[in-house]
Amino acid sequence: MSISERRKSRAETPSIVSKARRTQRRPVGAAMLHGHPFKLKATKFPRRRFLRLAAGAAALPVVSRRARAQTYPTRPVRIIVGFPAGGTTDISARLIGQWLSAHLGQQFIVENRPGAATNIATEAVVRASPDGYTLLTVSATNTVNATLHNNLNFSFIRDIAPVAAITRAAFVMAVHPSFPAKTVPEFIAYAKANPGKLSVGGSSPMTQVAVELFKMMAGVNILYVPYRGDAPGLTDVMGRQVEMYFSGAVAVTEQIKSGRLHALAVTTATRSDALPETPTVAEFLPGYAFNGLGAPRNTSAAIIDKLNKEINAGLADPKLKERLAETGGTVLPGSSADFGKLIVDETEKWAKVIRAANIKAE
Repeated sequence: MSISERRKSRAETPSIVSKARRTQRRPVGAAMLHGHPFKLKATKFPRRRFLRLAAGAAALPVVSRRARAQTYPTRPVRIIVGFPAGGTTDISARLIGQWLSAHLGQQFIVENRPGAATNIATEAVVRASPDGYTLLTVSATNTVNATLHNNLNFSFIRDIAPVAAITRAAFVMAVHPSFPAKTVPEFIAYAKANPGKLSVGGSSPMTQVAVELFKMMAGVNILYVPYRGDAPGLTDVMGRQVEMYFSGAVAVTEQIKSGRLHALAVTTATRSDALPETPTVAEFLPGYAFNGLGAPRNTSAAIIDKLNKEINAGLADPKLKERLAETGGTVLPGSSADFGKLIVDETEKWAKVIRAANIKAE
């Protein structure tokens, strides 16, 4: 073979080898580091070491969530209230917000989003990031809405994680001082003697189902009159246009203490500190409402536990307890699981009332 032929043969050989290398599969041990391949040792990972590494990788998200919970909150937290400012639920949220701000080092800011019987506020929290920075004031109204509205874009029990209960909220059954009945048993007797002739006012779906529950338990036939707010309803009961008004304690306490209205009963299980002389419906009939805080589904359990612990510490504080009592409520300490059970139980209870009374959403 001539010199020129040998050179030609050598030039062709690398192209064949290169082609073979390009088609050869990369060894299992090969990896990429900054875009360049490197090779691990030829020996395989021992199975135990591999499993330890895999377990450690799986634990990283849990460790990260715990770390976030330990430093939470690092910025202001919103508490969304589905009612206008000034009512029982709003005041309770502000009192708890002040406590959390003082003890967790960040501002807990109450944001009122009234409308659609609290459904606007609830959906806003359902759609919020589950990071603990958007909370919802939960009330019995939410448990009523679960049955009353069948076209909601969320499922309350599924989409809101219970954080902590705050109080058992009180409704007050108020009448004009000249009304013949002065107690609940007397009102029941009067209503039975005058079937279909008495009217009872209220300003929310919750008060409507509360009245319906009262009707079912007492076995009376009375008419419910809906109002758009407590002010016109209280004007009518003081003007004797309706015989009784169902309202949150905050709205009627001043009128009762001044003698413009007479309280037949409050709907808490024990007497209200705001109206200590007024008996409870439970002394004659069982009943009624509550409020607390919830968070978007999938919020870290560690964050929920941290909030629950601090809220319960607040409920045990004598000064905060006294302030909450002024709203007509009784503090309701407990775990997030306790609160979750209460929500489920209340939802089932009000569902029975709504179906039995054939109540429809307006």
